Amino acid sequence: MAEEQRPNVQEINLSHEMRTSFLDYAMSVIVSRALPDVRDGMKPVHRRILYAMNDLGMHSDKAHKKSARIVGEVIGKYHPHGDSAVYEAMVRMAQDFSYRYMLVDGHGNFGSVDGDSAAAMRYTEARMSKISMELLRDINKDTIDYTDNYDGSEREPVVFPSRFPNLLVNGATGIAVGMATNIPPHNLGETIDAVLEISRNPEVSTDELMENIIPGPDFPTAGLILGRSGIRRAYETGKGSITLRAKVEIEEHSNGKSTILVTELPYQVNKAKLVEKIAELVRDKRIDGITDLRDESDRNGMRIVMELRRDANANVVLNNLYKYSALQTTFGINMLALVDGQPKVLPLKKSLQHYLDHQVVIIKRRTAFELKKAEARAHILEGLRIALDHLDEVITLIRNSKTADIARTGLMERFGLSEKQAQAILDMRLQRLTGLEREKIENEYQELLKLIAELKAILADGEKVLEIIREELTEIKEKYNDARRTEIVSGGADFFEDEDLIPEEQIVVTLTHQGYIKRLPATTYRAQRRGGRGIQSMGTNEDDFVEHLLSTSTHDTLLFFTNKGKVYKMRGYEIPEYSRTAKGIPIINLLQIEKGEWVNAVITIGEFTENSYLFFTTKHGIAKRTELSQFANIRKGGLIAIGLKESDELISVRLTDGNKDMMIATKMGYLIRFEEEQVRSMGRTAAGVRGISLREDDEVVSMEIIEEGAQILHVTNKGVGKRTPEDEYRRTNRGGKGIFTCKLNEDTGHVVAVKAVTGDEDIMLITIEGVLIRTPVRDISQTGRSTMGVKLIRLQESEEVATVAKIDQEELDEATEEAVEQEMKADEEAALETVAEAEDVQVDDAGDLE
Repeated sequence: MAEEQRPNVQEINLSHEMRTSFLDYAMSVIVSRALPDVRDGMKPVHRRILYAMNDLGMHSDKAHKKSARIVGEVIGKYHPHGDSAVYEAMVRMAQDFSYRYMLVDGHGNFGSVDGDSAAAMRYTEARMSKISMELLRDINKDTIDYTDNYDGSEREPVVFPSRFPNLLVNGATGIAVGMATNIPPHNLGETIDAVLEISRNPEVSTDELMENIIPGPDFPTAGLILGRSGIRRAYETGKGSITLRAKVEIEEHSNGKSTILVTELPYQVNKAKLVEKIAELVRDKRIDGITDLRDESDRNGMRIVMELRRDANANVVLNNLYKYSALQTTFGINMLALVDGQPKVLPLKKSLQHYLDHQVVIIKRRTAFELKKAEARAHILEGLRIALDHLDEVITLIRNSKTADIARTGLMERFGLSEKQAQAILDMRLQRLTGLEREKIENEYQELLKLIAELKAILADGEKVLEIIREELTEIKEKYNDARRTEIVSGGADFFEDEDLIPEEQIVVTLTHQGYIKRLPATTYRAQRRGGRGIQSMGTNEDDFVEHLLSTSTHDTLLFFTNKGKVYKMRGYEIPEYSRTAKGIPIINLLQIEKGEWVNAVITIGEFTENSYLFFTTKHGIAKRTELSQFANIRKGGLIAIGLKESDELISVRLTDGNKDMMIATKMGYLIRFEEEQVRSMGRTAAGVRGISLREDDEVVSMEIIEEGAQILHVTNKGVGKRTPEDEYRRTNRGGKGIFTCKLNEDTGHVVAVKAVTGDEDIMLITIEGVLIRTPVRDISQTGRSTMGVKLIRLQESEEVATVAKIDQEELDEATEEAVEQEMKADEEAALETVAEAEDVQVDDAGDLE
């Protein structure tokens, strides 16, 4: 018996069978379950859900139907898997926090951003959303192929016509066997614009697409994307990683306390778990300073509130929250999709090109379908026209025929008609014999001839096909587009960017006394006449004011020197850009500045070249010179730039070539000028030597480089200023007490800044209230060093000038030029009346400090 059954037993290699079977299973998961098609962005389960809803007539303009009915239709006809898998897929398509543009219009409880699951399918109802109708538009016009379902009893679509690029618009997430996809959602209008651009210019680069059209993903939960380099890598290679951050506001109250408000979360972050995690961090004392945590989110939006202790630094707390909680997450982009049934990693441009190619096929197939239909109708009309032209003979032939088959055959033989034409004549109603109906037939026939010619022209001309695609995509964009939600910002020192992605442009960087920094284009400020009221430069708190302002480039390096003599480095583009009136971002979010440390000097470096030096001056008059190359590599935690004595602070830093004349000016109006070589080059941690000997209660306010032919510009805290030729300040030895340089009294106030100028630049003056005025230096009167000067800015009571910066000159119109010249003449005449000779102060030499 056993021997008789032996021929039915096959001997196989077990390892080979395991390998073959597993590969079959893996390919089935990859192709039939986990990965989306590049053409319509749909996985099979999503495609089957929408197709079943379409078959059931659950369109966007019809009533909602029970979800259980949809799930039953899907698993009964198309998807041989569990009902929970189908229902969960449908639920995600109805969640506004999962899909950028929802494909299912849900009615009932479809879950929440807190991770709550949807109600059972017997309770919820659904229908197709308006935009999902665009995925299936023209599906009945032979635009796509169909295949048998799992048991061969039904037919289902292989792909949707997909009248918008759903793969990028809604993204996709899936885990297959040995591979996974994670495509972020994008803004509909931007994605369509990118397709339109590729249709017009196939050679467009990824850089051009990013710069002008599609800057990055656009998540349904909004939030922030830090930096562009990760986006660029993903768009160029198909793989990359981006950092997402919640949108957070810090509210400062009159009682000295602060509140952290979270209004937007990173994509796919569970709000309830986030709040629980923050509470755990506070309980375990890993984050200190939060006294109350509550979720005030409602139907109007998200709102997580964290109240802080009065002594807590809100920015330090926020940095710890970014570090330890999901307020900051990473999204790994892996743009894997099926192309002709094969999984491929797709850069941005290729995925858009595949979609465009799909649309070309759709339009051609639709046009061919409409052409075939039009030709068939024209064929019938041709027969009717023949019948109407021989109406009496046709009627006689039909009347004399015993059966319809005989009549049909007779018509075909007598008039050379086809069977369809003959049958149409037999089916024609008597009312079509009236004159009006005959005219309608003729008009319809002529219109069909035009349509047929037009359809044939479309099929013969690829550019016409592209033009139709552009028109229809533009129509969808106008109908469904909305504003971008996710903001892309510079990430700061911890997030490095590709410089090629950052346009080089002139910017103005401001840093306030309390450490808020921002950048904005230099063109934001227009030049004003001297003595103007100014414009609001930025919003500040009552006890804050702008302390540092400089003009630089996005590609330049900024060195930040603190009161403790340390230096930190940041690139211009790493400083976030804000509006003109915005306060900016705390610099401690960008630099690892220690407690009790603040920035006292900022300089900009184009390149770290040889034979360049940094010249330092402290509040106590100490000077030091160090080679620039020693500051080329600065770690995140900063480096020691100068060794300081107790109670001393670093005041100013300048970039030199080793052969300059240096000027040190004091608050009480004294100035010393000496050759830079008198201060020998020292190491980075050296203390320095005596630069100027200070009088009692005096301190250094400025240090500048003096070029031959320059003028020395003085500005006081009361807004008074003047220019004096540099040759009125003779060279002396370093370490002296300096010479008297300007006349001060209660009206002028004390000196806040001394600048070396040429007259071909503008200056910006910023008050402690944040009011800024930009004015050409040439507007300021040029007088002797013992004069008081003229008013540069009108100040309110209790208002003072806080800082002064030089920037490139902006041209004024002719009328302003004339007015400025007249004012300058009047100011110079008034200033000459107050000129008095001042006696030079004895210069004392001082030795080097130990």
